Order: sequence, then structure tokens, then C-alpha cells
Amino acid sequence: MAKAKSAFVCTECGAEYRKWQGQCSSCQEWNTLSEVRLSAARPGAATGSGAGRGGYAGAVSREVVELSNVDLSEVPRLTSTFEEFDRVLGGGLVPGSAVLLGGHPGAGKSTLLLQTACKLAQQRRVLYVTGEESLSQVAMRAHRLQLPTQGLQMLAETSIETILGVAERERPEVLIIDSIQTTHLEDIASAPGGVAQVRESAAALTRFAKQSSTVLMLVGHVTKDGTLAGPKVLEHMIDASLLLEGGADSRFRTLRGQKNRFGAVNELGVFAMLEHGLKEVKNPSAIFLSRSEEQAPGSLVMVVWEGTRPILVEVQALLDDSALGNPRRVAVGLDQNRLAMLLAVLHRHGGLFTGDQDVFLNVVGGVKVLETSADLAVLLAVVSSLQSRPLARELVVFGEVGLSGEIRPVPSGQERIVEAAKHGFRRAIVPRANAPKQAPEGMEVVAVDKLADALEAL
Repeated sequence: MAKAKSAFVCTECGAEYRKWQGQCSSCQEWNTLSEVRLSAARPGAATGSGAGRGGYAGAVSREVVELSNVDLSEVPRLTSTFEEFDRVLGGGLVPGSAVLLGGHPGAGKSTLLLQTACKLAQQRRVLYVTGEESLSQVAMRAHRLQLPTQGLQMLAETSIETILGVAERERPEVLIIDSIQTTHLEDIASAPGGVAQVRESAAALTRFAKQSSTVLMLVGHVTKDGTLAGPKVLEHMIDASLLLEGGADSRFRTLRGQKNRFGAVNELGVFAMLEHGLKEVKNPSAIFLSRSEEQAPGSLVMVVWEGTRPILVEVQALLDDSALGNPRRVAVGLDQNRLAMLLAVLHRHGGLFTGDQDVFLNVVGGVKVLETSADLAVLLAVVSSLQSRPLARELVVFGEVGLSGEIRPVPSGQERIVEAAKHGFRRAIVPRANAPKQAPEGMEVVAVDKLADALEAL
């Protein structure tokens, strides 16, 4: 018998090596190389990994075509029955696409897909493959959530060969795999969830989806630091990567698009976890603005831009005398390094010293703010807590703060002001470049150029 060949693959970036080494030369991570046995390719057949790197057999064009002559007719999308889900996907499910849904245990990945599958099955052919639960467990969950179960085809299987055989026979329009870490190929000598198994299984399923115009939806696990488990090449194979976030102690779940070939990236969908499953929240600003009647120091509303819409969220700051030589800087929902930078700007250009204060910052509702438009709101909330003076309830703030103390404009400033006016805010402090020529009725817009101007406007 021929000796089985093996390679060492980095679980973080997917780089391959002929022998083991402690550090990956590509991503500089330590102890991330795992051994993968390479199966011999059949004559005339492409392996799964080769298909993943070089393209899918069903998507390869044998003829050279000029780009201007390519048919631009849009492929009709399928609705997921959730408007928030469709928003994150860019308008719905695209036939022949592969969508990866990740999240921490208990976030609601299986619940969301089961709700989607049951509702879609009333109109289309849907095959739900479960590798983590038995059919009776899935049926009990569907009964508890009061979902329509007629028409949904179920299969409890982890073998990719068997799954593809059933899919060839049933010809579903939507194929759901829960989860990709439990599937395996017979000719690969490694345990399910390993680098080789996840990579080759995803490649085989994606190739089938491309060839048959089937919507493929995969459930993926995440590591303890929130990144997708498995090889990095998995994210390159699929068309859309979505992350469902939300703690077990929170009612709300946020669905964020990290990669999308058919729509805007970083789009945000909001769901509420209720007794009968996930329910979409069509007006997220309303739930994130459930403030107390008594205004406290350090509380301020800002407008952030998520995907294609503005969302109003509350940021809270608390400053307290520090008993330590190195005061604490804690930020929940914001970048902690950026908080330290903003405090330095506040001292240098605002004349307010916080080096002897513990600074705690929190974005209400569990939202993670990834853009820089929250800078000005963060600093004004810090000043409010430092001076123990509450800010007006009808005040809204946004703007990026530079290292020289200037207030820089942010994208879609006009839309942010209009959204704030819709929710009853009457005063806004914004960068001068974002100030509209005519403010919305009943709204006073204060345009500022420097941090000192914003402090005076308070």
C-alpha cells in the first residue's frame, strides 16, 4: 500500500507546511498547526480543497466572454420570512449561494434556522439536516416554539456522502446543515470537526449548491474569543458569513454580516428572544432608548450607522476616584484602546485631567459600536460624569475626534440627524461638515470644529 501523505495546516490562517513547527510563519500564531492526512485524488476528479482554491466545477465557464457581454439579469431571491434576516443577507437568499451562520452556544443559531425552515417549507422544498440533535429533539423544539411542521423534510445524518445522495434525490431549494463541525467524509482519516474534515465537507456541499442552484445554509461554531472555529479557508469558500451575537442574560440578539458577496457588509439585524423563539425588532432605536425618567450624569445618546440605516443608542460613562497607581479603563461595546486615546485628547485639548480616575464605559443594549462616529459622544459623556452634571434628554451627538482635537465628519450625517429628529430629539452637536443647510423642523443643530467648541456648546 502507498504511504499516506500528510501536511500540517494552520487552524487560524489555513497555511500549509510539510512538517510541524511551533509558530505559523504566515499569521505569527503559536501552536496552531495540526496534522492533516491527504487523501489521494481520483484520476480525472478534483478534490474538495482544490475546488475551494481554484473554483467550483459548476461555476467554471469553459468559454472566454467579454465582461460587457455578460448577462446582467438579476437572480430572483428567496425571502427568509424574516425582514431583519433578509436585510443582513442583502435582500434575501440567493439560489446557489452558501451562507455560514456562526455564534456562541445558546445564541439561537439553530432556533433561527428552524424557524426559517418551518416557514419556508410551507411554500418551498426545504431539507434540514441535523448532526447534533435527534429528530425527536428537533420536533420537540418545533412544538415548543409553535412552528408549522408540515412539509419540512428532516434528516439526522453526519456523512457527507449520504447527505449529498439524499439531496440529489429530494432536490431541495434550501439545504440546512446543523452543523458543519459534525459532518465528515469517509475517505478522510480524521475526526469530525478537524481542519481537513471541515474544509473538504464544506467544499463538497458548496460545490453541490453551485451546481444545483440550491441555497446552502451552514451552522458554524465559534472559539472562545468569538472567531469562527475551523480552518480560515472555510470563510473564503462561502458567499456570506453571518454572526449571531447576544449573551445568555440578554433578551436581544444581533445578527451582523461579516462577509457578503450579494449585499452590504456589516449590516445589522436585531432580534428579541421570546418564549416562542426569535422575533425581529424592526425599530432597534426604540428598544435601545428605553431610558429612565430621571436623567443621570454620564448618559448621552449617539447615532451610529449600521450597514444601511442609522441606529440611536445610549452610551453611559462613570468616573470614580482611583485607589490604584494605574487607573482602570473599562469599555463594554467599544474599543478599549480608543477610549485611552480619547482620554488623552480630552486632557491635551480640553483641559480636563482623568489620570486619577477609573473610567467605565458601557453601550446600552449589548450593541458593539465598530465605527469612529461615537468619539465625540464618548468624550461628552465622560465630561458629564466627571463634572457630575447631567446632560439634556433631548440632546444627541455624533462625530469623530482627531488627535489634534478637531471634530471630523462621518458618513451619512444628514440621515443621522433626520433619524434623531424622528425620535423626538431637539438638539444635536455634530461636525461642521455634517451640518445640513436646513435643519429638520424643531431641531437645533450645533456645528463644531474643535473639541473646545463642543464643550462650550454643552
